[in-house]
Amino acid sequence: MVMKIIDWYKDNFEASLSGRYLTLNHIENLLDSYSTFFDINVAGTSENDFKIPIIRLGTGTKKVLVWSQMHGNESTTTKAIFDFLKLISYPGIFLKEVEIFLKSYSFTIIPILNPDGAKLNTRENANEVDLNRDAKNLSQKESRVLRKVFEELKPDLCLNMHDQRSIFGLNGKFPATISFLAPAANKKRTITPARVTAISYINRSIDLLVELIPDNIGRFDDGYNDNCVGDFFTTAGVPTILFEAGHINDDYEREVSRSYIFYALAAMFNISHFSEVKSKEHYFKIPENEKIFNDVVLNNVYISNEKPSSQICLQYREVLTRGKVTFELVIDSINEKNEKLGHQTFNLEGGSVLINSQEKLHIGKKVTSIFDKRNNLMLI
Repeated sequence: MVMKIIDWYKDNFEASLSGRYLTLNHIENLLDSYSTFFDINVAGTSENDFKIPIIRLGTGTKKVLVWSQMHGNESTTTKAIFDFLKLISYPGIFLKEVEIFLKSYSFTIIPILNPDGAKLNTRENANEVDLNRDAKNLSQKESRVLRKVFEELKPDLCLNMHDQRSIFGLNGKFPATISFLAPAANKKRTITPARVTAISYINRSIDLLVELIPDNIGRFDDGYNDNCVGDFFTTAGVPTILFEAGHINDDYEREVSRSYIFYALAAMFNISHFSEVKSKEHYFKIPENEKIFNDVVLNNVYISNEKPSSQICLQYREVLTRGKVTFELVIDSINEKNEKLGHQTFNLEGGSVLINSQEKLHIGKKVTSIFDKRNNLMLI
């Protein structure tokens, strides 16, 4: 069944959505096209008065609330949601499984909760507020929209969909490509009934993902903060699952990551295969995320007036340019030891480098070129 869902995805994923920059304009035609399949409406408006769309499907008794792009620049899970909607609309060989799904579940989806941040390509909304720290204050219109939907729906399960930065890794060596969290309900991190339910759903996804990316599945720290929406909803007794789409190989557009989010959704709701793993240990065996990676790392670099074993770590910064996200490399840190891993790593073996044709370095410096002086070689 794993190969069947992979084969379906290759031929049927929502190809009209791609890249990191995703706004209401990008999904408008899809919402129009799905109006005959699903109930599509408006949940409310953003601080800048953009409409916040809402999609409803299924007739089952198990009510699920899903939201994506609470952080405006985290679009990978939105792409995966539309891949999932494609599966529900055009199931092909999964017709029977989709029919059972639609009779079992009632889904309510907010594909872009933060349309202002999406347009600006920022984590925060138009007022520079992080909506995922506004669960108690409800200071923003978007937060109040989500709470209103939550209170009216009274969901049995919530899915809080996000992207995570490329800095996260697992077991000291692997990138964290997809991570989950069943948020805590209190400071003691008690395994409440809501958390048990969330964990059981996560286990279904793990069952499939371990066959595809066994070393790249992570778990976020469950430290409690009831200003965060997931923690707040879990405290209210509603099982909530945090999804985080991360990095793998050279996938900066997150097209590979989106596929794993899609597979996780298909498995979670028993469409791609049937799984009922109840054990909490299954979930807690997933390694916790660590901040161990940078995008580019230069090891064993000689820097004037510094120790010859210095490490230079560089990170890509997202820049919105003419409706497209581009990536600018900047110096993130300079370390005495080789303490960080790189998605791309160069060993200078005690040699020196010119960055932008200069020897002078500083944190935050934009990097357009890196030249290996010893080997007379342009690295980047």
